Amino acid sequence: MKSKIIALSKNEEFKELLKKKKVSNRYVTIFFGNLSNKNNKKLNISFVTKKKIGNAVKRNKIKRRLRSIMNDATKKISIKLDYSYLVIAKPTMLLNEFRNIKKILFQEFKKIK
Repeated sequence: MKSKIIALSKNEEFKELLKKKKVSNRYVTIFFGNLSNKNNKKLNISFVTKKKIGNAVKRNKIKRRLRSIMNDATKKISIKLDYSYLVIAKPTMLLNEFRNIKKILFQEFKKIK
């Protein structure tokens, strides 16, 4: 089942998610929780990379990697669609292989249940 990925759009949604639960590893920090006005049939997730990480090219590379991982994750593992997710990338994502990052993120999303 391919679910469409929808990004968080309102500042209030980001602030509300930052107060919810979080899971952290060496590549990303994932904030997750229920948001009130959310469509439960679609994956509500946003990817954030800070300016400290590097220039726009590096930040966009990280976001492309994360989007690709999440597209695979929606097909291969069951992700709770009633949660909203905020994924904040860390600088170590640039230095490591895509395979390693994907494996660890799959483990993190399996924990969130």
